[in-house]
Amino acid sequence: MKRSSINRLIDEAIAFFDRSSFKLPPWATWTAEQWLLAGEETSEIRGHGMGWNVTDFGSGEFDKTGLILFIMRNGRLLKGLPSTTKTYAEKAMMVKPGQVTPWHFHWMKTEDLINRGGGRLEVELGWVSGDEKSIAPEQVVVQVDGVTRKLPAGGKLILEPGESVTLPPRMCHQFCGHSGDQPVCVGEVSNLNDDNTDNCFLFGAGPRVIEEDTPPKYWLCGEYPALKSAAV
Repeated sequence: MKRSSINRLIDEAIAFFDRSSFKLPPWATWTAEQWLLAGEETSEIRGHGMGWNVTDFGSGEFDKTGLILFIMRNGRLLKGLPSTTKTYAEKAMMVKPGQVTPWHFHWMKTEDLINRGGGRLEVELGWVSGDEKSIAPEQVVVQVDGVTRKLPAGGKLILEPGESVTLPPRMCHQFCGHSGDQPVCVGEVSNLNDDNTDNCFLFGAGPRVIEEDTPPKYWLCGEYPALKSAAV
């Protein structure tokens, strides 16, 4: 992805969340220059994987296969265990019509995927097979806002604004905005989130490669400039 595209997409997402009346914390709009001035008071943000993430999953076609999200709260795992009493995480996502986040699952994380407003959200679901390379044939049973729903393997769930689904570990999911609808404001509430160790894409996902065609306007999570002395 080009850095200029990432800058533009974050600008679009900031405006989208504001229109959706989903208010982000003040540091969501800090520029790269402002982060250079921030001190140790921002250590939790820097060290806990919080902030913006933009990915095309290595597809080269962000509008077809891609996702922009903001991690607004997260704890930190140390040797597989929470390092503080913050044992939860929350994300906000902007999902466009037909824009797919491809099949993946988590070994550890349980999450609620929430349609917070906008269009409808299409969520395909299936249990991962024993070899973790395909979807098992067994029926899917999930909770949609506390109501049990049953789907065939690979079945599709349509979440209207205000609806949510709980996804336990090892449940594969793929989602996108419903074609013809407006973009969806999607929330995720989960236990601790570590995208580096707890994401498994069923059919693979290429690395994000950034073409630095212009200076960054915003830092992505994991790109923040290092502090001279940080107590995370």
